[in-house]
Amino acid sequence: MFNVDAVRLVGGDIELPRMIPVEQRFASTVVEDLEGTIRSQVAEHDRTHPVSGKRIAITAGSRGIAQLDRIVATLVDALAGCGAKPFVVPAMGSHGGGTAAGQRKVLAEYGVTEERIGAPIVSSMETVVVTELPDGTPVHIDAEAAQADGIVVLGRVKPHTDFRGTHESGLAKMIAIGLGKHRGATTLHAHGFENFHSLIPAVAEAALRVVPVEFGMAVVENAYEQVARLELVPTDVLLEREAELLVEAKRLMPKLLVSDIDVLVVDEIGKDISGAGMDPNITGRAPVNSEHFRTVPIKRVVVLGLTEHTGGNACGLGMADVTTQRCLDQIDFGSFYTNSLTSGVPDGARIPMALANDRDAIVAALHMSRGPHDRPAKVVRIRNTLTMPRIEVSEAYAQEVADHPDLTALGEPRDWEFDADGRLEPLPALH
Repeated sequence: MFNVDAVRLVGGDIELPRMIPVEQRFASTVVEDLEGTIRSQVAEHDRTHPVSGKRIAITAGSRGIAQLDRIVATLVDALAGCGAKPFVVPAMGSHGGGTAAGQRKVLAEYGVTEERIGAPIVSSMETVVVTELPDGTPVHIDAEAAQADGIVVLGRVKPHTDFRGTHESGLAKMIAIGLGKHRGATTLHAHGFENFHSLIPAVAEAALRVVPVEFGMAVVENAYEQVARLELVPTDVLLEREAELLVEAKRLMPKLLVSDIDVLVVDEIGKDISGAGMDPNITGRAPVNSEHFRTVPIKRVVVLGLTEHTGGNACGLGMADVTTQRCLDQIDFGSFYTNSLTSGVPDGARIPMALANDRDAIVAALHMSRGPHDRPAKVVRIRNTLTMPRIEVSEAYAQEVADHPDLTALGEPRDWEFDADGRLEPLPALH
């Protein structure tokens, strides 16, 4: 599609700064006994709201929730132990290419298979309109879930990537968008992200009045991609409690602890990392409402590739300044554009300047970030916006790292390690 080999790399003689491996430290609250936590809460719920004999749908989304397969499998087992008949429904709007098979495949990539969880996975794109808002907006719900005796709304509560409100990514959005499937997601996205702060809770509240939601199961993660809280939320306080959990999620989320950045190198983006591919809460780059995402100033962003689990969906690539031919080769444009069309936001689907390899892309970004002053370049490299405890920073940050109480240098400055094709291996996670 692109003949990037014909590009003459202006600034190709730029010397890349040496990089220092650095640990960023964040709050590390964690649920130690995941299975026990789920079982005890489900048992307590069953004592006051018996589930025996009920056919109960459990939602499973397309985000890379920590230990999703374990959580779903334990929920299945706990509900079955109380006499219920649980099954799983994919609840991911238009993700997975907007098809039933595609959504089942997304779950399988997270280990959520019928064999693993011990329950049927009923994947369909069919919805029913269960009610409507005062303005006539229809509220779509997955047809299989709507016919169940109860629904367990499982979802991760975290800041959204496109809007700010009391309810962002979480249980309300799982009801409104996830269970709404392609039709519901398209209907709501037509209102625009600028209205989501009020639209999402309004749709969820309307659905809760007519849909048999048994309870919510809220997951809050820490900056280490660990489950920090796993809480059964009663239906009658679901919206109120989610708003409180969002405050906690914002406190626990990772961030870049260094100052102004000339070039941010992101090894990979993907829908399993963030709904926006790379989280604007980290980068400050958002396709809409960017004024709400004030982070450390970043001049140029380089995206080197896509995650395996994103399935070729490069949503958010348009927020980068530079990318690579390798990244373009990984794109499944059917999945990519279906997602972008559903959201109604083309900005994240734009293709940035593409260079032949990782080295050329980083050099190009450095060239375009240079100011009038001859000073050492301030470069930061991350694996993705979810894996933030282990980063690399250029030597220009050495004193800043030494002075910061939550930053520790893990080694001496070193050169970039490109292979013969000018490619980098992804940064390892910090264990």
